[in-house]
Amino acid sequence: MLLIYPAIFHEEDKTYWVEFPDLVGCQSFGTTVNETMENAQEALLGYALTLLEEERPLPKPSAMEEMQTDQAGFVSPVTCDLNRYKNTKAVKKTLTIPCWLNDRATALGINFSKTLQDALLRKIQR
Repeated sequence: MLLIYPAIFHEEDKTYWVEFPDLVGCQSFGTTVNETMENAQEALLGYALTLLEEERPLPKPSAMEEMQTDQAGFVSPVTCDLNRYKNTKAVKKTLTIPCWLNDRATALGINFSKTLQDALLRKIQR
């Protein structure tokens, strides 16, 4: 599951710090923009995994266009891939769908597992 959240990067005294307006208290810092981005990805990952472990929903990311910053700052998307760190052991599920839907999806070559995963991820990100 790839997460993308807008972050506001600030420059102060030749160092940088970053905040995620949608994720209360999620911040990080660094001495360069690259280091700050890496630290921001790590902060986002830790924050998201904590919410999921506590069975709390992930907040919906705001649109980057809605973010405001001062002249010394900038807005950037920050990403992290939860699948690289979260327990990704597969669990078999049995489900029932209408025959016509099964036939049409099979004919189109739709991956049922991927489709269900995508739908569930959208549901928990509300």
